[in-house]
Amino acid sequence: MTTSTRGATATKVPAVLVLEDGRTFRGRAYGAVGETFGEAVFSTGMTGYQETLTDPSYDRQIVVATAPQIGNTGWNDEDDESRRIWVSGYVVRDPARVPSNWRSRRSLDDELVAQDVVGISGIDTRALTRHLRERGSMRAGIFSGEAIAPEAELLARVQAQPQMKGASLYEEVATQEAYVVPAVGEKRFTVAAIDLGIKGMTPHRMAERGIEVHVLPATATVEEVYAVNPDGVFFSNGPGDPATADGPVALMTAVLERRTPLFGICFGNQILGRALGFGTYKLKYGHRGINQPVQDRTTGKVEVTAHNHGFAVDAPLDRVSDTKFGRAEVSHVCLNDDVVEGLQLLDQPAFSVQYHPEAAAGPHDAAYLFDRFTSLMSTVPMEGQRA
Repeated sequence: MTTSTRGATATKVPAVLVLEDGRTFRGRAYGAVGETFGEAVFSTGMTGYQETLTDPSYDRQIVVATAPQIGNTGWNDEDDESRRIWVSGYVVRDPARVPSNWRSRRSLDDELVAQDVVGISGIDTRALTRHLRERGSMRAGIFSGEAIAPEAELLARVQAQPQMKGASLYEEVATQEAYVVPAVGEKRFTVAAIDLGIKGMTPHRMAERGIEVHVLPATATVEEVYAVNPDGVFFSNGPGDPATADGPVALMTAVLERRTPLFGICFGNQILGRALGFGTYKLKYGHRGINQPVQDRTTGKVEVTAHNHGFAVDAPLDRVSDTKFGRAEVSHVCLNDDVVEGLQLLDQPAFSVQYHPEAAAGPHDAAYLFDRFTSLMSTVPMEGQRA
């Protein structure tokens, strides 16, 4: 939740970040001046801040940039991953004074002001990140200018905010109207993509492979999915607690019953986990950034991958599980902490990963997963799957 005053940012305006455990950091206003609330999380990416800020998966989160200087390349009109900035607030240490990039159209500061995003700069983001690693992601508020009040009052307001656990957010970020991303070159397949917070690069990666992508609202029915006559169904990334996503779980269950080739990423991985009967849980501080090592257990290959998730699937790493849709196994695992990073069914064409293989800002190690999805649609007979 954000309340702000638009206009040019005065870099001397004081600001304070208040965490729900009482820790405070004082700095200067960055972006819009006012107040905002959200879950404080940190992202380790050194590049790609525009893609991060416009990722719908960051809805209602205050993002702490661990890279010390942010804003060097300004803001352009091509790299947005969605229609707007979704983060609740932005925390940086040393904002670039002058952007320098041939594609830049304005500064990051100006864009934050234009979109009413309240931020703070000039604080020790390393100390803040270490605090979040030790204590876990938590509710926070950023207050600047006239929004600053006695710390006890600000803390009480932060502690009155809702938790991320139990939050249902995917419908508020998803498209309200279906739209089509045409195939690049010759059309080979049709995919129904369920928008739970989809990023723009995802249908583009599929279109590059000759796929016509029909992006459907999160509330799409199974009849609406199969009305586009899909060769495959895709479930996107998105924000919030997957335990609240009963609608998408029911839809995925219907798709699995028809044995249609299926691919999910991030929130879609958690939805597949639930559809298979596994639980989900909240991570202490999550995985966010573009440098997470993941092993594809089907090949043994280790990939450097882009992540943004605070929840994970609770599935056994050491054995194949029996589900109502056949045998399932963990296909990918994070090498930092053994978190489940992918699932696959062994008896029908369905798989998912917890991270972001489209990775517009890089790395591109995981782009092969779109080829794997294409191969599934190439090899699986489609007769009877579109009924």
